[in-house]
Amino acid sequence: MMHTDSTNVKFKPGSASAGRPPSTSGSAPAGRPPSKKSAQSEATQRKLLRAARRLFAKHGYAKVGTEEIVRAAGVTRGALYHQFADKRELFAAVFEETEAELIAESARRAAHAKDPVEALRGGFLGWLDACSEPGTQRIVLVDAPAVLGWEEWREIGERLGLGVTMAALQAGMDAGALAPQPVRPLAHVVVGAIDEAALYIARAEDQETARAEMTQILDRLVDSLRA
Repeated sequence: MMHTDSTNVKFKPGSASAGRPPSTSGSAPAGRPPSKKSAQSEATQRKLLRAARRLFAKHGYAKVGTEEIVRAAGVTRGALYHQFADKRELFAAVFEETEAELIAESARRAAHAKDPVEALRGGFLGWLDACSEPGTQRIVLVDAPAVLGWEEWREIGERLGLGVTMAALQAGMDAGALAPQPVRPLAHVVVGAIDEAALYIARAEDQETARAEMTQILDRLVDSLRA
């Protein structure tokens, strides 16, 4: 989820490919082992991400301080600020990593479907399943919109998930299973719908009932896209 232009440059949200561990351009060229400095920098990033994610998931962003994070990570406060500008930037990295994993899990669920329509349905339900874990809900659906702001939260979600959604929709259209229509705008609608479905469930007092209701609605949405 992270990208650095050197081992001295802090995390830049949104600049790395989804689902991959942080990378440093201080890394050695292909065929050479990474330098000791770049390896240490990456190891520090991973420690901070693991510790922060665990704490944010358990307690929520507002109740976790940087001292607690560095203590759990086993690094110094200076090491944290060497990698991240502040707690918010660290949270953004945790959110992107978590979001990418949820999207990957949803895609794996879709991959087992027997046809493109069922793949789309499986992806939708896989997303809701992945978002159902309380710690994940707290990071992705409760804290992220509040901490990052609605626009940034949506931008990250669309950047990580839009391509996967477009590919699934295009595959369905190419197979003749989905009605032909402009793929990109449709993908925006779909991503927005499943994000709102997950938010609705996370905020509901009775999440079991909310999940059943949203499953029925998403089923109808998928069926409406059939050719």
